[in-house]
Amino acid sequence: MSINYVVQAEVVDITADAPQAADVFLVDTNVWYWMTYPNATSNIPSRLSDYPNYLNNALGAGAKIHHSGLSLAELAHIIEKTEREIYEKTVGSIKPKEYRHNHHAERSRVVSEIQAAWGQVKSLANPLTTCIDGPTTEAALTRLTSEKVDGYDLFILDSMRNHGVIQLITDDGDFATVHGIQVFTANRNVINAARGQGKLLTR
Repeated sequence: MSINYVVQAEVVDITADAPQAADVFLVDTNVWYWMTYPNATSNIPSRLSDYPNYLNNALGAGAKIHHSGLSLAELAHIIEKTEREIYEKTVGSIKPKEYRHNHHAERSRVVSEIQAAWGQVKSLANPLTTCIDGPTTEAALTRLTSEKVDGYDLFILDSMRNHGVIQLITDDGDFATVHGIQVFTANRNVINAARGQGKLLTR
């Protein structure tokens, strides 16, 4: 079933956009995965080039690039899952906790991959601080009724707002439903929905 995005953000097609020196981007986890992890996979092969190319162009243009510490949790999870799936091709199915605790050489390799990927993130982008306290979680619960994103992304959006950042490079279509931000994406479903709803921004 196709996803019916109600687009509230301004959407920019990164395959038809040139980053500018004045841009200030937060880069989402999925982009860091494709940018920093050599075994990254995607069911849409162009993702492995579209986002890294755009991010490299943004860096070359002198744009400001930021990351969220919350991306480490997501990135670590995705890398471990991918490494387990690669290993399963040679030994058969393994449950995630079995893989994590019973295969020590594999665990060391997973940790090395995560450390290497996060090292690249830190070298390319400045962190946006995130405070997850009582008031922040209550505000996130309230926004959950109007912003159709997952739990991690609620806090990423809070961090963006606190730092005055409105530009987000992401493949995650959920962010397109958030008012007041600009979503830079190669996600064709989001781009087509934005075009149809008059929310596609050409710069």
